[in-house]
Amino acid sequence: MTIDCCSNIAFIPNDIWEAITIKVATDSIRSLCSLRMSCKAAHDAGEADIVHRSVSIPPPHATPWWWCLNPEAKRFFDRCMAAGNPELLFREALRELFIRRNENVGIQMLNSASRRGHAAAKYAMSMMLMLRTDYNVEKQKGLELYRELDAAGLLAGSNARCFSILTVSWPGEVQMPRLEEQHTVCASPTCSTRGHMPLLYDYRRRAAERNSVHAFGRAAHIPCIQCRADYDLQAFVNLP
Repeated sequence: MTIDCCSNIAFIPNDIWEAITIKVATDSIRSLCSLRMSCKAAHDAGEADIVHRSVSIPPPHATPWWWCLNPEAKRFFDRCMAAGNPELLFREALRELFIRRNENVGIQMLNSASRRGHAAAKYAMSMMLMLRTDYNVEKQKGLELYRELDAAGLLAGSNARCFSILTVSWPGEVQMPRLEEQHTVCASPTCSTRGHMPLLYDYRRRAAERNSVHAFGRAAHIPCIQCRADYDLQAFVNLP
């Protein structure tokens, strides 16, 4: 139900309403719903695809359980997915990659989400491209994406986002790819840390199992960006 008040809001252009609604949608679904109930102009602006594409989707652990049973909620999320919401594209891409094993479809969805600025999708995209051994161009593209995330300081958060989605949403169902020796990114014969990342990862993992302070730090202190990529490949394929 919407309420139209006697005010000047009727004279506000629709593109201004869309801009306001997009701003509110990036805060939360609840905020978007509250705005859309305020007046007919806000309700109509909320129907735009760009609003559904921009809406902030809560993480799995913060999503009310009844949303998956509510027909109206399901229609809303279907509309967001059809509009290209990057968070929903990212989650569906992970399903395609690691549950349904549809690599081509999953990569396309990851690419769409990463182009829309989704950092975790860009991280997963970089990992999947660096795991490709048959296309050197794609492997280099994956490394470039990884460099961009590293330069922006987004690596740790993106890794955690993948971990959260994979382990919380589908426990026991995820099938991660195997990491073989030919997947190694660093190929410099002069690199002093080349080939040491599996040992470092195992050391960090065992330290984490003991709740030791040595579990922290990952490979951020390693000067070679390619070796850091090798470390993150180890962490990525062992996410579940």
